[in-house]
Amino acid sequence: MDNKIHDHNILKGYNLLFYFAGSMIMHEPSEECIVDFWEKGILKNLPVSSSNPNFVKAASQLRDSFVDKSTFGKMLHEDFLRLFKVDDLAPAYESRYNNKLSGNSYFYTPNVTEFYDSYGWKSKFRGRINDDHLGIELLFLTLLIDKYLVLDDEACRGEMRKEIRRFINSHILSWVPVWNDRIQNHANTLSFKGIGNLILACSEDIFLFFDQKSAAAISSDALKN
Repeated sequence: MDNKIHDHNILKGYNLLFYFAGSMIMHEPSEECIVDFWEKGILKNLPVSSSNPNFVKAASQLRDSFVDKSTFGKMLHEDFLRLFKVDDLAPAYESRYNNKLSGNSYFYTPNVTEFYDSYGWKSKFRGRINDDHLGIELLFLTLLIDKYLVLDDEACRGEMRKEIRRFINSHILSWVPVWNDRIQNHANTLSFKGIGNLILACSEDIFLFFDQKSAAAISSDALKN
């Protein structure tokens, strides 16, 4: 397979996982998502594979998470509320974890909205869900990856690789490991434990993928045959 097509398929696979995971932490689980992602077996056969320990753990948790159809939806819904709404045990907002967002810090990290604005992008959820919600950040990351995939000029692709790594480093890996620790400690369902590990693992993998020195190694390992 041509390397460019191979890499394109890998990145599309990771984007699919970001879409899934982002939607699961933004919206209360619906019967439709349960049918699509669990009952139809999509999560038993993930579109990419990885030797990243967090990915391996996530894949195992998600495969084992669907047990009893009669109670699964209720358990998933209750866990969502515990983690993200009522009890707020693992809030999915960058500003709750990343103290570098404060202007009083010597090492100031720009607000994620500034990153969005630099690309002329505005979340359709703005006004309802804050820009620093992890689901919004993952959505923006998929848009950056999609933008990279349509670039032909190698110099432009190189710059976009740097931008993707900068975004992940500043606005995802700067706090998601701590957030995921909360998920692993407080989630009652393997589903949300798996989603937490999946988000962290995919972010780590994409960060390495866009490092030119690491891309070849990841490319050969990440795509399922």
